[in-house]
Amino acid sequence: MLRTPANDTRLRILEWLKDPVAHFPRQRHADLVADGVCAAAVAAKLGVRRTVAHTHLTLLTDLGMLRAKRVRRRTYYRRDEVRIAEVARMFEKGW
Repeated sequence: MLRTPANDTRLRILEWLKDPVAHFPRQRHADLVADGVCAAAVAAKLGVRRTVAHTHLTLLTDLGMLRAKRVRRRTYYRRDEVRIAEVARMFEKGW
């Protein structure tokens, strides 16, 4: 995880997902808070293609910063607050 450089785009995604209701439009088949935000909504907010957003979201998921949940044919992403807190504590301790 520490080998992956901090990226402004990924940091923005994490920040937006703190309060998805404030940053993303309502979704038809999933709740923004309980289920998360789909890659298409993240891509639209970033102004990039869905595949680019999906790459960032997959990396954050692989690092444990996000949780992915399938609903119908889409994957929705939300923050893993426990994991983010663990990482923050590691940095505070100087790891």
